[in-house]
This record gives sequence, structure tokens and C-alpha cells, in this order.
Amino acid sequence: MFPVFRCDRKVYAFIVAIQTFEANLRNLLLASPAGMKPTLAVDPGFRTGCKVAVLSDTGKYLKYQAIFPHSGEGKRKQAAEIVKGFINQYNIQLIAIGNGTASRETDQFIGEILKQIQAKPIKVIVNESGASIYSASDVAREEFPDLDITVRGAISIGRRLQDPLAELVKIDPKSIGVGQYQHDVNQKLHKQ
Repeated sequence: MFPVFRCDRKVYAFIVAIQTFEANLRNLLLASPAGMKPTLAVDPGFRTGCKVAVLSDTGKYLKYQAIFPHSGEGKRKQAAEIVKGFINQYNIQLIAIGNGTASRETDQFIGEILKQIQAKPIKVIVNESGASIYSASDVAREEFPDLDITVRGAISIGRRLQDPLAELVKIDPKSIGVGQYQHDVNQKLHKQ
């Protein structure tokens, strides 16, 4: 903690905000990995549908499909069949659902599917902050040159569940979104 004598209050506020950012970032990076298990990664959405990626136990991308469980009963049934097929075909043990738009509805949809099957994967809501930044980055383009930006985002969500540290180090810490007013603080102080 920095001592506050006659320190400018604005500088003090910057320092406290940066310390909060640092603590939040440390906790996120040191989150326990769920383990290397076959994973179904879901980037939820209403209008554009849910982007679903299948990852191997080592995080290798295997398959992708867009589903539309929130666009009427017919598409919901079709989406359920696709998800069940992935779970059975790839022996899915983890399901990572991004916490963005439509996450609650998608979580409920996946929960309904899990009630219908015997071998139930573990379903987890994953913080997707910065996934879109990663998916548009040079690192993501090098790793997956032939994949669309939406597929890369879903892959990142799944890998964050498997091994958070290994996936989050690919993103600039300021893009992860764990601090208070991190873009408003003195950037020279923030870099220290």
C-alpha cells in the first residue's frame, strides 16, 4: 500500500483502482482449472445463435456448429439434437457456457438437455471477458487461421474452463475487464 501524506487525491484514487485491478487479475489467472477433459464450449447468443465448439481433452479444436435454441420450438429441438449428438460422439465431460448475452437462457437450455441423458457432463458458466479481443487478435489468427472469429471466441471460452491461466495469458490484461476504471487511470502508473 502506498503511503498517503500530501499525495494528490486523484493519484491516490488511481493507485487504489490499479491495486484492485491487480488483485482481481491475480484471482482470475490463478483460478483452478477444471482439468483436461473433452469440452463443449458454448458462446451464447439470441439473434446470431449460440456458437458451439467441441474441444478435445487437450484443448484441440475438433468441431463447430451454430445452433439457435432461442428462435422457436422447431430450432430449439434441432439444437438439442445437435448438442446431444456432440455429447455422445465426443464423450463430453465439461460444458463451458459464456456469461454474456443469453447465458441464463442457454444455461437453462443445456440443463434441460442434461436431464434427458445418462452420462451428464459438468456444466459451468465461464467469464468470457476478453474472448472477443482474443478472437480478433494476431495470436488467434495464427493459432486458427482458417476459422471465423466467432468460432475462435467459443474455443477461448472452453479453454478458459479447461485451463484458465494458459488461455488468459494470450490477452492483454487490460482487455480482460476485471478492474475498476482501468482505462481512466494514469496509464504510466497502470503499466508498473
